[in-house]
Amino acid sequence: MDIKKEIIEKIRKNRISTTEVADCLGKTGLFENAHCVNRGHFAVGNVRWIYAYNESNWSIHEQARDVQAGDVVMIEAFNCHNRATIGELVSKFMILYREAVGIISNAPLRDANDLIKQNYPVWCNGFTPVGCFNKKIEEPLDEEICRIHREKYDGSIAVCDDTGVVIIPKEHHTIEFLEKLDNIEKQEDTWFECLDRRKWDTYDIVCLKRYLNE
Repeated sequence: MDIKKEIIEKIRKNRISTTEVADCLGKTGLFENAHCVNRGHFAVGNVRWIYAYNESNWSIHEQARDVQAGDVVMIEAFNCHNRATIGELVSKFMILYREAVGIISNAPLRDANDLIKQNYPVWCNGFTPVGCFNKKIEEPLDEEICRIHREKYDGSIAVCDDTGVVIIPKEHHTIEFLEKLDNIEKQEDTWFECLDRRKWDTYDIVCLKRYLNE
């Protein structure tokens, strides 16, 4: 198993939270404006980056064909003027038929009632009934924008829970990061033991780290 798969499996099996993952990243990694639609979901997987642009979601339908089982699909919108990129139909296709483990978007979606009713693992920037147009745009998305965002996100790891979405960049797919995940779990266990069993206050636990001397 390669390191990336090991990181995904460790986070999945131990349900390591976005809070803990962000701490391992030096309190960074937030994918902004992606909030859970349905409470209680936990998703981690390879990021499949796709996009909409110029008020059209044609490109999303094209790119959705490439979604693989275990992917977290990241949807970004460029020049879509706060229109929804997808709704229930595309969400169902990617989650049920392409077997994505989650959908994340910093743009709004539509069909909120159906996404909630079906309890889909979706994180987005709110809802709107006004969607993008299903029309093919002949001029492609700006090449530099596409390159920068694809390099930044495609192939990274997304971790999603009720707190939000954290992205683990490709340069952190290392043995060192795997060790950080082990250490953050041990630290959490120690802190709660000190709080619940020893009845220490948080100043002793977090600031003074009294447990290191006892």
